[in-house]
Amino acid sequence: VTGPDGPMKLDDLGRIAAQTAKQVIGQILREAEREVIFSEYDRFQRQLVTGTVYRMDGTNVVVQLGKTEGYLPKHEQVRGETYRIGDRILCYVVEVKKIGNRVKIILSRSHPDMLRRLFEREIPEVADGVVEIVGLVREAGYKTKVAASSLDPKVDPIGACVGVRGTRIKNIIDELGGEKIDIIKWSDEPEVLIVNALKPAQINSITLYE
Repeated sequence: VTGPDGPMKLDDLGRIAAQTAKQVIGQILREAEREVIFSEYDRFQRQLVTGTVYRMDGTNVVVQLGKTEGYLPKHEQVRGETYRIGDRILCYVVEVKKIGNRVKIILSRSHPDMLRRLFEREIPEVADGVVEIVGLVREAGYKTKVAASSLDPKVDPIGACVGVRGTRIKNIIDELGGEKIDIIKWSDEPEVLIVNALKPAQINSITLYE
């Protein structure tokens, strides 16, 4: 057999075949690994995960999640928070997507739904659906307003979220680095909801312009 560099021996053909086989097998293994990682973490979309700060990639934080990595972009970080290598960190999984042979997991610490998941984790009545988080507005790192309602007239939605001596809400506040959380009672009547939302301010009158 004649190649571009002259006659080729059988040994040469064997080495070429072995290299080709190695490349093909490597490609198959990488694709299989990608599928395993995607399947494993795809079910965690819009859920909470805990990882370890692994390294800094510019302004992005790379978080070690078991056998793979997640990315906490600058715009998903909380203003004022600092992240140090080795720190344990709780994040919300915004998206899991395939990019070529890799799986990219986008994380967030500032997403409003991170707070919803924390309420579900810390407050049994929310997890069971007895208390519903109807509305939520978050300025990450500073303040959040949560409007809650109860399907059971015997259950006070604010009391359930706050907990005995504030223990439940304190766990959430601590996880968010001291972010202030106001819990108000939801109402279908705009006038009542506005008064609740603006507390502790005293409202003298409200005029609605449809």
